[in-house]
Amino acid sequence: MVEVPNPPSFDRHGSADPVSPVVVSVPHAGRDYPEALIAALRVPVAALLPLEDRHVDAIARAAHRDETMLIARRPRAWIDLNRHERERDPLVDEGAAATTQPQPSIKLRSGLGLVPRRSGPAGDLWRARFSGAAIERRIAEDHRPYHTALSEALAAAHARFGVAVLIDLHSMPTLGGDGAQVVLGDRFGRASGGALMALAEATARAHGLRVALNAPYAGGHILERHGDPARGIHAIQVEIDRLLYLDPMTLEPGPGVSRIAAMVRAMIDALADAILPRLAAAE
Repeated sequence: MVEVPNPPSFDRHGSADPVSPVVVSVPHAGRDYPEALIAALRVPVAALLPLEDRHVDAIARAAHRDETMLIARRPRAWIDLNRHERERDPLVDEGAAATTQPQPSIKLRSGLGLVPRRSGPAGDLWRARFSGAAIERRIAEDHRPYHTALSEALAAAHARFGVAVLIDLHSMPTLGGDGAQVVLGDRFGRASGGALMALAEATARAHGLRVALNAPYAGGHILERHGDPARGIHAIQVEIDRLLYLDPMTLEPGPGVSRIAAMVRAMIDALADAILPRLAAAE
């Protein structure tokens, strides 16, 4: 299968020089489905919707002011930016057997590796395995550039402010009943300092939302790779119940967008405000 060049795989917002210690990442909301992906499907394109953090980029854009923000265009079904580039599934990827893989993760075993094999009740997604060269091209053109840009943005924020905080923004299915509407993850303290997590939690609760910490989502590869609180780089995954902002019938942004965007904006501001006074005092 020949894969033709695609448009840029993510958008970057914010000035070249950081004006905030907070960086926002939106890795799973991409909806630019390459023709090569559509041609390879054995199921309708609509079967890929459960893989999307559906329109959580609308929340990010509405909340954005001037901080650095990266928003992936390419869909998770094409390549999952929240997986290690070696989490290659041999049932999907002909090149996987030749790679040195880390300990197979639960996600990989369940069909949600670097290139997902399954999507909800639709089952297996692809007519045949992709060539190793095709997957390596996705890694080189989409996965690595995103992580390089994220590393550079965090490094620039850290260089200017002494501390940087990543908000990795996602959405989740409704947990049901009185379950959490927002789940904050920091890999059980390995990706962020506790004071910043507590501040993020308090901000979400102040907006009338039920909050859980690290369960059922503690954070994935993005937090593992970029969070380093010992060096002053903190990373928090924010999962938002998508029915708080989507119309349940159309799955398009609904009237809840403004409320949830206001919560995300308040979280960005609270985290930045916690850092900037320390910078001013040091100066």
